[in-house]
Amino acid sequence: MKHLKIGDKAPAFSCKDQNGNAIKLEDYKGKKVVLYFYPKDNTPGCTAQACNLRDNYSELGKNDIVILGASADDEKMHQKFITKFDLPFPLLSDVDHSLLNMYGVWGEKKFMGKTYDGIHRTTFILDESHTIIEIIEKPKTKDHAAEILAAYKL
Repeated sequence: MKHLKIGDKAPAFSCKDQNGNAIKLEDYKGKKVVLYFYPKDNTPGCTAQACNLRDNYSELGKNDIVILGASADDEKMHQKFITKFDLPFPLLSDVDHSLLNMYGVWGEKKFMGKTYDGIHRTTFILDESHTIIEIIEKPKTKDHAAEILAAYKL
């Protein structure tokens, strides 16, 4: 697992969104970018996190913050998740785990005594030059937007 840290340049990527469009980090040159990784569409914690960002999307947008969600779910699952919860931001589909591995969020997890590989819920906060200024390793799913605004000192 790769270990990125504050002060590192965010790894450049190209990943498909829910509509099959290629999304690249460089598409957001000069913008603050929040790249949040979550385990799975339509699960309680992931839904709470996405809906908190949706509910605070205008506040984040007023501060020129771009939100990108990413998981290993396919495009079709992302489309359903976006439609069901009216999410206003793109969700990146990383079924081959290339983005997850690049950012070091795929790895061993434990739940109810079982060990398995999965996505560690992690958020990378990037400045306008796409330098990592904060890494939230266990975001509060129901108050994530506030954590993001605090990271940008807004």
